[in-house]
Amino acid sequence: MAIYHIVLFRLKPSVNQELLDEFIKRGTAMASQIPGVLKTSVGPPLAATANRSKGFDMAFVAILEKPEDLTAYETHPAHLHAQELREQICDDALAYDLEFPG
Repeated sequence: MAIYHIVLFRLKPSVNQELLDEFIKRGTAMASQIPGVLKTSVGPPLAATANRSKGFDMAFVAILEKPEDLTAYETHPAHLHAQELREQICDDALAYDLEFPG
């Protein structure tokens, strides 16, 4: 059963495009660097529903093969590298994991 790891980010007002591009690059790269991570996506909310985002400007979604892969993901150097930048550019983050029947 696949696991969806969803993280919402509230960016600091001072974040520039260069830092944001690097954050997206690191998040996207995790799919090819971390065992068990099948796919990742990073981006802003849809314009049509952005009014419901409660101030979260960006989201990250990782699809993992199984629940056990979350442990390896959390401690993997590629994740820690992205998390390091997240701490610099975000005021807040909200993570949520759920199983998605295949």
